[in-house]
Amino acid sequence: MVIDDILDLMDEMLDSAASVPFSVKKSIIDADQMRDYINEMRLNLPGEIKEARLIVMDRQSILTTANKTADDIIRRAEERAKVIVSNDEITKAAKARATDIINQAQARAKEIKNASNKYIDETLIKTEECLQANLADVRKTRQAFRAQDSRSNQQAQPAKKQGN
Repeated sequence: MVIDDILDLMDEMLDSAASVPFSVKKSIIDADQMRDYINEMRLNLPGEIKEARLIVMDRQSILTTANKTADDIIRRAEERAKVIVSNDEITKAAKARATDIINQAQARAKEIKNASNKYIDETLIKTEECLQANLADVRKTRQAFRAQDSRSNQQAQPAKKQGN
């Protein structure tokens, strides 16, 4: 017997109970029968509690499944939103701006490269001119040294001839 049935029997017992004389709210009931109903409820109560716990666990399982499904739906919606946004005008404008920035950066890099090449070339020209001037000085010095050596040798030869 389920608890609802026992409660219905108890309710019927109270409805059919005889009233206590000179009292409106008091009734005479079979105490043994009432105790039997109460004991029957106690015996059925654990089953009802187990059933309630199963319902709660099913509820939790349903909620977990629903949350997982909701998370999947949200994830798919976010992925779809990303696809939509990638085709959006804002994204297209950002890509165009990025292309412009890249082109400007490449042009600036080319200018810097050209300027550095020009600077290196000018520095090498100056270095070459300096080296040529130094080489000319070295040649003049060598010629002067040879000329002086040659004069020294010519002066020394007559002295040798005189000493023979």
